[in-house]
Amino acid sequence: MTANAIRILGIDPGSRKTGYGIIDSDGVNSRHVASGCIYVKGESLPQRLGDIFQRVSELVAEYQPAEMSIEEVFVNKNVNSAMKLGQARGAAICAAVQQGLVVSEYAPKAVKSAVVGSGNASKEQVQHMMSMLLKLDETLQEDQADALGIALCHAHNFRLAGKIAMPSRRRSRGRWL
Repeated sequence: MTANAIRILGIDPGSRKTGYGIIDSDGVNSRHVASGCIYVKGESLPQRLGDIFQRVSELVAEYQPAEMSIEEVFVNKNVNSAMKLGQARGAAICAAVQQGLVVSEYAPKAVKSAVVGSGNASKEQVQHMMSMLLKLDETLQEDQADALGIALCHAHNFRLAGKIAMPSRRRSRGRWL
């Protein structure tokens, strides 16, 4: 990892289970730091939102990421589910912003395209690619893999936007190093 690497927290929000993934990345090379799922407690939605806020705050305090990336809400057929997902996103975003993080949002198709090469990739393909790209031996849960994919998508977009300086290269014996 180069000195230009930044720590990124990726969040795959859910009102009952929220995936998180933390990577260090220079935009080209990425290293897994931590990942898992936050299993939300509480029967009422306000209790669950408070739990998401608290647990994301704890992740930020423990791992000290520089940026947070989160999946955008998509509306399928169930508007009520989309509303709950939006509120879960809001709780995670507020926790990050309160601790001074810049938050970026990515559409699910953009994340899949960035990590698999197709915006229509399956959950299984995302899981497989996250294990391969981050050199992980463990089987990732869907939400955990999605969160790592969101973080990796942000790292690629961040580099392309020129916010991560590319490692300096020099020419030696006709080759770029």
